[in-house]
Amino acid sequence: MTITPLHRRRLFQLLTAAAVTPGLAALVPAPEAGVLGRVLAMSDLHSAYERTGQLLAALEAEITGVEAPHLIVIDGDIFEHGNVVSVRSAGAIDWAFLGELPRLAPTVVNLGNHDNDLTPDLHEVVARMRSLGILVISNIVDARTGQPYAESAVTVPLGQRSLRVVGAGTNALNTYPKASRDWLSIPEPGAWAQANLSRLLDGADLMLVVSHAGVAGDRDILPILPDGALMIGGHNHLLFQHEQGRSAYAHTGSWSNAYTTATLFDDGRITVRSTEVDRDAAPSPRLADLIETTLAAHLTDDEKRVLGVSPRALTLGETGRAVAAVMAKAAGVDAGFIGHTTLGTGLPVGAVTRYAFDAVVRFDGKLMVAEVSAARMAAIMARANQDRPMPLAERSGDFLYGAANDPSDDAVVRLVTTDWCALNQAEYFGATDLVFSEAPGLRVKTTAAAGLLGGAT
Repeated sequence: MTITPLHRRRLFQLLTAAAVTPGLAALVPAPEAGVLGRVLAMSDLHSAYERTGQLLAALEAEITGVEAPHLIVIDGDIFEHGNVVSVRSAGAIDWAFLGELPRLAPTVVNLGNHDNDLTPDLHEVVARMRSLGILVISNIVDARTGQPYAESAVTVPLGQRSLRVVGAGTNALNTYPKASRDWLSIPEPGAWAQANLSRLLDGADLMLVVSHAGVAGDRDILPILPDGALMIGGHNHLLFQHEQGRSAYAHTGSWSNAYTTATLFDDGRITVRSTEVDRDAAPSPRLADLIETTLAAHLTDDEKRVLGVSPRALTLGETGRAVAAVMAKAAGVDAGFIGHTTLGTGLPVGAVTRYAFDAVVRFDGKLMVAEVSAARMAAIMARANQDRPMPLAERSGDFLYGAANDPSDDAVVRLVTTDWCALNQAEYFGATDLVFSEAPGLRVKTTAAAGLLGGAT
């Protein structure tokens, strides 16, 4: 996997200057030989306003001056109901961001499980996206009428060629907004792909499958993916790449922390790289003022209150393990575990407000304790922390960030997790027989804030 940090402000200045200054023309990137086009893909943005402007600036810099045709793809979960500014402003920043994308390149959105967080009826969401010039794809069906919310596949021009783009969603119904669940009929991804993928890709020139089904669902799609196709995955907030013959499969990160560039060549090759989005880079001037004024208008004094100071920035994985460790310490047990998507983004450096912390620890809940054998604890730890490089076959989709004390010879090991993970232990722990009891008086957010920042929510 290639991850490229870029100094976006300087690059954007150089690209802009090159457009008007002949002496700087050589600084504009030239397309590689044999390039048919490039796909700029991202997933699980979740109203990450601390990077939305920077992400747009990065995409502007990525496309400016490059002659190759581009397609922008968002693999679901643009909105976030846990972001109070997103809710109070009706997603004004998200919609403005979406409106800018078709001005850069043709844009396709595959629907995820949070895209109706603010507007429960997906028909309204799809109609508004289309009004902005965005192509929407999905295999989600309106259970009330039997009609699809969007086409499952579209064909888009890519220079002198064309690209068939197929979209699939996650059938984890309990991850969609509760108000909309009775309106959604979502097929199991593998079975749906087995029945429909060949037909949808029939006669295609170039092929792209965009799946918000998560790794577990994707694993059932990959065996029937035609050789030479590109596949983009989302939902699990992971960042990795996988080669399968001449095909490429990538998860693109989350919370606007990164985007993925897939380059398609005329000899059938596909190269994939991931680029970090620098939180401290200059935001696009097209969004900067809107972001500033929207945050100012909708944040309360309590949400701007500083909970504590973080001595350094942590990655998402580092944050997950740190939260797991403070949960274990607070509960007085040997190990702590927290679900991967209970967390949004990594802990930033410096003063952390309540609003910023709510983007780090998205959901609250009770802490629950269970006892396992030492051998079973070793198996749970082997399954946890899937942000590390690991074989695709070992990825489970839903997973835990975990932290444990040094192994001992104790016959019984005590662990703590969230009530969500205890309730859904099959997905997270790979077990159905763990017996949990509540850790009295301990909640996820207050425990995490106290342990990480010395503060309280």
